[in-house]
Amino acid sequence: MPWVPLSFASSSGAMALCSIFSPRVPVRFRPKPISPFLSKPMFALSYRVYSSLQPTPSTKDELGTVSIGFLGIGIMGSPMAQNLIKAGCDVTVWNRTKSKCDPLIGLGAKYKSSPEEVTAACDVTFAMLADPESAIDVACGKNGAVSGISSGKGYVDVSTVDAASSILISKRIKDTGASFLEAPVSGSKKPAEDGQLIFLTAGDKPLYEKVAPFLDIMGKSRFYLGDVGNGAAMKLVVNMIMGSMMASFAEGILLSQKVGLDPNVLVEVVSQGAINAPMYSLKGPSMIKSVYPTAFPLKHQQKDMRLALGLAETVSQSTPIAAAANELYKVAKSYGLSDEDFSAVIEALKAAKSQEA
Repeated sequence: MPWVPLSFASSSGAMALCSIFSPRVPVRFRPKPISPFLSKPMFALSYRVYSSLQPTPSTKDELGTVSIGFLGIGIMGSPMAQNLIKAGCDVTVWNRTKSKCDPLIGLGAKYKSSPEEVTAACDVTFAMLADPESAIDVACGKNGAVSGISSGKGYVDVSTVDAASSILISKRIKDTGASFLEAPVSGSKKPAEDGQLIFLTAGDKPLYEKVAPFLDIMGKSRFYLGDVGNGAAMKLVVNMIMGSMMASFAEGILLSQKVGLDPNVLVEVVSQGAINAPMYSLKGPSMIKSVYPTAFPLKHQQKDMRLALGLAETVSQSTPIAAAANELYKVAKSYGLSDEDFSAVIEALKAAKSQEA
């Protein structure tokens, strides 16, 4: 199996090769540490990119032998858990608001009244929570996952948190004898529904290998990044870039309008050029109409920007563009847009324009 350069594995061309007809493409490189929380100054960091494969009949039989818990049934957690259920997995769910679990129960999921009960009943438990505080509370708080988990079981946190929070949760889980994997996802509501998420995993390698079939049900690719903290850091870097891109895109839409151009044509031009990103084609038309159907809440985007800036601070990395974009998201939150899609950040620019007038 040949090794390929990082630039190739990260390209859309490489992703296109990752299909049911092609072999998995591993990549190995040796970077500088990306987080001060990592104990080793240098380490061999390997990751693999995999396609999202439809389970074969024999795989489906195997999937049913591992009981799966899912904590957090929100915008992302609900479709992720639903895909597991539809693939034939034995799934037990929990959410602070039980009514959000009802559609999954209707599809065949079991329900438990606390994270503790879920981890006690299941072989592997996934957690998709909104922020570090929620992730820590659900894992380590009263009746939390730590209280029910035990040796031989696994806990996979797919929430977006900072490295310090992930390391804390990992320690508490591993103190019980259980295994831990952080696996934050790149992707929002639609990719979650379509099973097209990207998993950025780090932690116990045997657990990663055990849950790989389940990750393949929920996602199109998965990366193994080594020590706990790396997955969290990678996700924050990705979302920092995404948030900055959206803020710049919003500026471009408003500038095109102000100089008399058709912003719909701008979206089309961008979609055919070198700076094209699926986000622009997906979000642009609704932004022009000032409609923001929530796929990724603005408050979560601002949270991730804040955490990414905190990560940059720990290594004295300058991030002026992200810092400026973060201020824009904070303004948008102050206008009551927290629960709108993060593309609603354009409204903060509209407000600034009206104040200038």
